[in-house]
Formats: sequence, structure tokens, C-alpha cells
Amino acid sequence: MAQATSTKPKAAVADDGWRIPDGLWAEIAPLLPPRKPHPLGCHNPRVDDRRAMDAIFFVLRTACQWNALNATGICSSSSAHRRFQEWVEAGVFRELWRRGLLAYDGLEGIDWEWQAIDGAMTKAPLGGEKDGEESHGPGQVRGEAFGADRRGRGAVGGGRLGRQRARQVAGRGDAAESAGDRSRADARRAAAPVRRQGV
Repeated sequence: MAQATSTKPKAAVADDGWRIPDGLWAEIAPLLPPRKPHPLGCHNPRVDDRRAMDAIFFVLRTACQWNALNATGICSSSSAHRRFQEWVEAGVFRELWRRGLLAYDGLEGIDWEWQAIDGAMTKAPLGGEKDGEESHGPGQVRGEAFGADRRGRGAVGGGRLGRQRARQVAGRGDAAESAGDRSRADARRAAAPVRRQGV
């Protein structure tokens, strides 16, 4: 006789390493806005703020979807997401970030004179603008036809292969020069003083 398997999620343990430590919670709790009373005065008890924040941090740390919270036993996804929206609007996370930044500045020091920002520029997934210039193949000039031997017609010295050989010869001098430049740049970096962290 086959045993029936339960589809209910397992109960979460009290602390599985994904909970907010007491010291951090002591910093967060005063930042939370007071609870709004229910207009009718009768409703299901509200999820504890700390459990809701545990759930929010779980989503932020794991990058899981909000609905995945339902299987963790920490807090329902709807309650956590609703509380997240309330607290974003109240500025809780911005203030927490500001305090953390100032605490880091006190411990390690931040050089506020410069900032760094990360970014990337990549080609558009669908090729960019509709009326952009089209590629005509490697080494082929617009309107130039290739013969059966893949040399451009009228090209003396071998068309694409000749141009490729010229690039290889020209590249040898560049490689030697850039190696010398790199060693001088490495020496300058080694002699430079260590800078403090910037934001």
C-alpha cells in the first residue's frame, strides 16, 4: 500500500542562519513606522514586524521570487511584500542604508572626495536602430565584389589575405611597445599610496 505524501511546506526552524541578528534588529526596529489600526477593528493578527523583515531580507539575499517565501515558513509572500512596500514608502531602507554608510565611515573611513559608479554598455539585443548601417562582411567594402579566390577585384596584393598579413606585421611593433608601457604603469601603481574606500 502506497503512503500518502504531504505537499505542505515544512515548518521553518527558529534560526537557520537566514534571520536578522538581535543587534541589527535593535537598529532597525526604531526606524519602523507605527502600525496603522484596521478600519473595522477586526482582522487576522498582523505578522510580526521582525518576521516580515526576515522574509524581506531573505528575498534580498537569495534573489528568489516573493512567492517562494510561502515554502519557507518565515512569512507569507503577500504579507512580506505589502510590508516591504509600506517601509519603502516610509523611508526605512534608505535610512538604514544611510546609517550603515556612516557606521562604515566611522570604522574604516570613506574618501568622500571621489565616487565610483559601475555600468556597462552593450550592443542592443535586436541590433539597435532600424536604419543603422549594415555590415557587408569581413574586409568587404560596400559595392566590392569578391572573385572565386575571395580576393577583391582589382586589389593588388591579395585582397583580404593581404590586408590581414599587413595587420599582423603592424601588430608586432605595437605589442613590444605596449609591454614596455605596461611595466612602467605597474611600477607607478606599486609606488602610489593606498587610497581609502570611496563611494
